[in-house]
Amino acid sequence: MAINQNKSARISRRGRSPIHKPMSEINVTPFVDVVLVLLIIFIVAAPLLRVGVEINLPETSATPLQEGNEEPLTISVAATGEVVINQTDLPKEELISRLRSIMAERNSDKIFLRGDKDAKYEVIMQIMGALNNAGFRNISLVTDGGGPSFDEG
Repeated sequence: MAINQNKSARISRRGRSPIHKPMSEINVTPFVDVVLVLLIIFIVAAPLLRVGVEINLPETSATPLQEGNEEPLTISVAATGEVVINQTDLPKEELISRLRSIMAERNSDKIFLRGDKDAKYEVIMQIMGALNNAGFRNISLVTDGGGPSFDEG
């Protein structure tokens, strides 16, 4: 027979089972499990948070434009000539008709044109002509800051 010599355990009043003090340690295993699951979710979801197509914008020293209260409409032209309105791929044949329907729904004729610096100048000018033909007169060209300013001073 074994004898329990643990001094912290006392015999209950009935004499059958010992009474133990409550454990004061925190079990962190469920917390670690939740954190690891969240980490995996963020690692998987981070590449999906990209907006539009990846475009290598040219750099200029221009100042940023002030935005209005309406969500900006953005057309992106990739180096391959692919055209994307906000996040929707669009064949060039449907560009003018889609732009006219968008223009009819909007209050503003402001549009942002993002052109890859390796895209052909001809393609960018064709897109600008289509924008003008569809009724967009306020075309803003999007660039990255920090480029040359060509100042004499």
